[in-house]
Amino acid sequence: AGLRQFLEADNALSLYAWKVWSATFIYAAELIPEIADDIDAIDSAMQLGYNWRYGPFELLDRLGVEWFMQKIQPEQERLPELISNGKSLYRTDTGFPQYKDISGSYFPVKRAEGVLLLSDIKLQKPALLENASASLWDIGDGIVCLEFHSKMNTQDPNSMSLIQQSIAKISAEYKGLVIYNEGEHFSAGANLTLLAPAILGGDWDTVKSIVQLGQNTFRALKYAPFPVVAAPSGLALGGGCEVLLHCDAIQAHAELYMGLVEVGVGLVPAWGGCKELLGRWLSLPKRPGGPMPPIAQTFETIGLAKVSRSAQEAKELLFLAKDDAISMNKSRLLADAKIRTLALAQNYQAPDEREYFLPGKSAWSALAIAVDTLYQSGKASEYDVEISQQLARVLSGGDTDITQPLTEQDILDLEVAGFLKLVQQPGTLARLEHMLKTGKPLRN
Repeated sequence: AGLRQFLEADNALSLYAWKVWSATFIYAAELIPEIADDIDAIDSAMQLGYNWRYGPFELLDRLGVEWFMQKIQPEQERLPELISNGKSLYRTDTGFPQYKDISGSYFPVKRAEGVLLLSDIKLQKPALLENASASLWDIGDGIVCLEFHSKMNTQDPNSMSLIQQSIAKISAEYKGLVIYNEGEHFSAGANLTLLAPAILGGDWDTVKSIVQLGQNTFRALKYAPFPVVAAPSGLALGGGCEVLLHCDAIQAHAELYMGLVEVGVGLVPAWGGCKELLGRWLSLPKRPGGPMPPIAQTFETIGLAKVSRSAQEAKELLFLAKDDAISMNKSRLLADAKIRTLALAQNYQAPDEREYFLPGKSAWSALAIAVDTLYQSGKASEYDVEISQQLARVLSGGDTDITQPLTEQDILDLEVAGFLKLVQQPGTLARLEHMLKTGKPLRN
């Protein structure tokens, strides 16, 4: 509707856009069947080859073929046969997508072997569970798919609620879970727009409850009695990254931008991100001795808000595990993840909880010295130092020593404490407000 309204406007930009797009639609329609037997082949070529969100025929269908005919008739007497009858170019009322050929007949859209699309499944059956932020779908063979669909697929109490409902349903009726969506991005993190009123209003009890809701939800996901496989692509940042860190396995698309970026808004990861990434570095085979190298690696990755530029780099940063797999073809991502889930479902056992042996104040002090050196050299701001101190306290284990085992809940409690300490500081409030207004991080 937005594009149609723009093309109907009487201004120079709209007139120019109409001239370009109308010529594009006519040209594309005239190429059937000269360069391709069906319109879906051309749409797919433009999406895969030129990174169009919609192919020309999909876009024309969204505008409305009949509307297009009426608008262009004063300019062009003869229309290509494909669109001359005004019928939609695609239809889905049969439970599966079909395309129209030049005869006016409809034929099923061809899917290559190994391709499974959630959009096709949605045409065939209703959601098992759904709310404004997420839905659960049966994708066959005892496997279900959890889809985020809020703005930028951000995490909020609605998505947390649906995860919890899904865990109960799957435990009783299904074999395993895939977390996946067909949007451009997996998840851009926590929904700051919903969290901001509580923060800016000083409602710290509500802030704490939201943090603990995320921790409890992702913890329940990690220790569910069935396998959980995530299939991310695009952005997986902040809370979106933390979802992935709690899954049994990841089947990632090659183009994956994954990272814990909370320091950009003056916070520390508090939905289990510190706990999980630190645990991965501590568990790394053949790592340097003692706890300091893993703590320092985790501190650097989170403190510098490192984001992978690919799925392969996500492995190097330990956001992905050694056994996590990568799919080059995004259309095969869901099918690959489903196969992985079915394999894990055989004799599945939930993981054991980790114990953490951390040095406490000695590590905290060592990290503080390193950060102060960066500050003195002008490579860290004054508020970067404050954030780093709270992050160092979480990763070093707080007031502990190397002989005292810490549980996962102990680390989660440190995450909450660090988050609540920072969220009350003017520096964090300034970063949050700047991010909400501009979409960009503030260096203060």
